[in-house]
Amino acid sequence: MKELLFGPAGVPLSAPSRSTLDGVPQVRKLGLGCMELEFVRGVRMAPAMAKQVKALAEKHNIVLTAHGPYYINLNSMDSAITDASVKRILDTARITHLCGGYSITFHAAYYMGLDKEKVYEIVKSHLKNITRTLKAEGIHLWVRPETTGKGSQFGVVDELIRLSQEVEQVLPCVDFAHLHARSNGKVNTYAEFCSILEKLEKGIGRQALDNMHIHMSGIEYSDKGERNHLVLKDSDIRHGELLKALKEFRCKGCLINESPNLEEDASLMKREYEKLA
Repeated sequence: MKELLFGPAGVPLSAPSRSTLDGVPQVRKLGLGCMELEFVRGVRMAPAMAKQVKALAEKHNIVLTAHGPYYINLNSMDSAITDASVKRILDTARITHLCGGYSITFHAAYYMGLDKEKVYEIVKSHLKNITRTLKAEGIHLWVRPETTGKGSQFGVVDELIRLSQEVEQVLPCVDFAHLHARSNGKVNTYAEFCSILEKLEKGIGRQALDNMHIHMSGIEYSDKGERNHLVLKDSDIRHGELLKALKEFRCKGCLINESPNLEEDASLMKREYEKLA
């Protein structure tokens, strides 16, 4: 990627309809550069539609990412759930590829009371099989487990860095709101945000910062972690300090806003970022 782009998680609320075909041109009209396809309730886009989305994205110069279904747990005790989870990730990647997409993300697993190292090895094994399948099908996009917002979920920064080191075609999706919530209000200063970026660069290399997939929003949380997303102004998260850190580290890629107001906070962050020296 050549720069850091900003965009909404899903079709902008101001689009003429909830269709992705209306969403992509609206993102460009708003002066934003990327959009996340939300497959959180299931991958229900037909291949023919995906090809139309690709043509529109190319026409309007919009970079697409995608969020896979919420119903994913690569560490389930039920093999049927695990198999379905693998299929959902593959289906997300296949359709996103047809859309010309850059990156997919998903919540990889729950610890389920197991030893964290054992869970790591289980997740790694599944991701190796997933990326092997995608490579065989000629699908080249980033496969990204997301940093998660609750202590019961697999997905701390160190786990995702290690996966990126050990599995080809894998990089983290860094959700800074989740990191803030999971730490019960920490990870909220310029120094702390810089520390995360330093860790990514040291562990994975410059490609981690040159090809970022970031989630950001306001967030409500408890001592157990994430509760729900909020508009930035209604949250205690210091998004301006994150933007400063991203600028300092010359980060590139896509910053996807998951606030309820979608394009408003995406546009706000873009404007504030562009004002930084």
